Amino acid sequence: MFTEINEITRMKQLAQYQDGRLELQDVPAPVPPPGGILVQTTHSVISPGTEKMKVEQARMSLLQKAKARPDQVKKVIETARTLGWKSALEKVRNRLESPSPLGYSAAGIVVAVDELNTRFRVGDRVACGGAECAFHAEMIAVPDLLAAPVPDGVENWQAAYMTIGAISMEAVRQSGTHLGERVVVIGQGLIGLLATNFLKASGVRVMGVDLVSSRLQTSLSMGAERVVNPADSDLENAVYDWTHGHGADAVLLCIGGKGRDAADSAIACLRDRGVMVIVGIYDAELSWKTAYIKDIQVRYSRSYGPGRYDPQYEWGGHDYPIGHVRWTENRNFEACLHLMKSGQLNLEQVTTRRVDFSDVTEVYEHLDTELGVVIQYRNNGVSKSDETSSPSIRQCSLAKIDFLDVLGAGNFTRSMLLPHLKGKIKLGTIVNGTGLSARHVKEKFGFETAATEATGVFSQQSGALMIGTRHHLHAPLVLSGLAASKHIFVEKPLCLTRAELAEIDTAMSITEGSIMVGFNRRFAPATAVLKKTLQSIPGAKTLAYHIFAGPLAPDHWYANLDQSGGRVIGEVCHFFDFACHVLGEPMRVIAQTVGKPAFPDSITAQIDFKDGSSAQILYSAEGDHAFPKETFRVFGNGIVAECENFQTLSLYHYRKRSVTKYSSKGHAEEIAAWLSFLKGQSEHPLAYPEIRQSMRLTFAAMDSMREGRAVTV
Repeated sequence: MFTEINEITRMKQLAQYQDGRLELQDVPAPVPPPGGILVQTTHSVISPGTEKMKVEQARMSLLQKAKARPDQVKKVIETARTLGWKSALEKVRNRLESPSPLGYSAAGIVVAVDELNTRFRVGDRVACGGAECAFHAEMIAVPDLLAAPVPDGVENWQAAYMTIGAISMEAVRQSGTHLGERVVVIGQGLIGLLATNFLKASGVRVMGVDLVSSRLQTSLSMGAERVVNPADSDLENAVYDWTHGHGADAVLLCIGGKGRDAADSAIACLRDRGVMVIVGIYDAELSWKTAYIKDIQVRYSRSYGPGRYDPQYEWGGHDYPIGHVRWTENRNFEACLHLMKSGQLNLEQVTTRRVDFSDVTEVYEHLDTELGVVIQYRNNGVSKSDETSSPSIRQCSLAKIDFLDVLGAGNFTRSMLLPHLKGKIKLGTIVNGTGLSARHVKEKFGFETAATEATGVFSQQSGALMIGTRHHLHAPLVLSGLAASKHIFVEKPLCLTRAELAEIDTAMSITEGSIMVGFNRRFAPATAVLKKTLQSIPGAKTLAYHIFAGPLAPDHWYANLDQSGGRVIGEVCHFFDFACHVLGEPMRVIAQTVGKPAFPDSITAQIDFKDGSSAQILYSAEGDHAFPKETFRVFGNGIVAECENFQTLSLYHYRKRSVTKYSSKGHAEEIAAWLSFLKGQSEHPLAYPEIRQSMRLTFAAMDSMREGRAVTV
């Protein structure tokens, strides 16, 4: 779906491990995201402050990491409560041993363009930003609004500073200063020096402040009118002397760390009703009385500008109207490049080293003494992938498969699925959008090949395929797999719309392949015991299933409805499937949500079943984390079953209570059952009509919420 380069390529990328190791690794090259571009990197820039912090955090002990990130510790505890400590520790281990990329500011040449993109052409020079894509790597895949064309007169090494410059530019905008006003910039590292330069270019008078004398000299060359080293001079007196006793109009805090001293100094330097802008990763503690008396404004400058961390903007390509948002991050990018072209941005002064990409790991040992480090990529040609041939897969009958490819290498797949496959079936190709992750999973689990594009997987007929991508890709990939007669395991949901389900119905009628959906709860040991018990009890049953899902973080990919389909389709389908597995064939459903959101993340559904049974599914984003994530009760003739997180099953029968403990939510069991089918040892563990039934029930519940009525399944 993109022009120019469409064969699998390989490249070098800088990888950081959580024990502090840095490696240049050979990984599959990425492909352009929808509406985006593939860029052959010519230069990137190391941001010493941000990247030094990442390296130092990686080298911390586990205890130090826990103290630095209490939010992550809380997530681990929540995982342990719902899945058990074994699964929680496995997730932590996966995080700690997985490599992560470095870099967020680069420039290069466009070598491939997704057909949805209309701005760029192959051969264009572009500058790119974003810690999610503009890595220190020979090739980077970038969405449209995180790239900007490099104007004539700007060299690529200069353009590589664009993203870092945009951070400083946004900080200047947040200060709200005007021509002739006075600003103190505390911290003359790379971000602070560029902010000094931008302020000077906009006609603002600047005082540069730093504890490193050499940086103060650079500050003067970048446009500072005065400089102060607080170790040698009284900063507050110097500011009041400079401003004739009034104080500065604004202070930019371009530093990292935490504490009160820097914030107190900034407040002391401000005039009445001045503005303090926190630019770096600085955890400020304010002396409220001084700030209150002066009536200062405290502003945080978030990265490159409006649009940052909004997936609809950055990855969806939905720009903000200029009449509503004058300076988005992409418009900041363009303004930054224009200042480079006009010669108003003095990048020579802040460039303290240039290094070949092959030697880059050594630089990270000496970032304390650096400002801007420009990485040069001399091997600008893209090497084709190794000529190692893919293992041949013979045409198989329905029940004798010994080879598996996997699409998607996210943490769920790595933690909950692949550990149960390792050593039990031959693993072929792991495909992931990020080459670094693909290579890591290849090495960890023993795949033969790693790739970032799935075409090669579908070029061979038959075989087994696991799909662990984001939800919007499930149906297209399933259809491609069925067309190749593959036996498919796809994480829930199977699809996002009835139209997609109809296409899969048609494909299933002619394929020699099969589908298995990751409805793991029906395979949990507690479920097996419950179902066997209920089968011996005559009459209809009643199920009450309560799920406290918790609020959805705005930056979670589930909040991108184009990718996830929303929480009802993406998550509640699990519980609808469980109800069908336990109670049988559903007849109709009536559902509602809390309030009237466009895309609900809470639902209460009442389901009627063919044998007279009923189920209530209550899935809520609201609640308290002290409450179990999942609980259900089943009432039948002379029996009550109660379960918590599939770890404890209590059966009340004959006036006695029996309690059984379990440690699995069904992931291991579902994979074992599927592998047994692939090896010809048993029938398929989940018939397609049952999968289809659960998805139809999910879509009916969505219709019921929208229409306010009961809907027949």
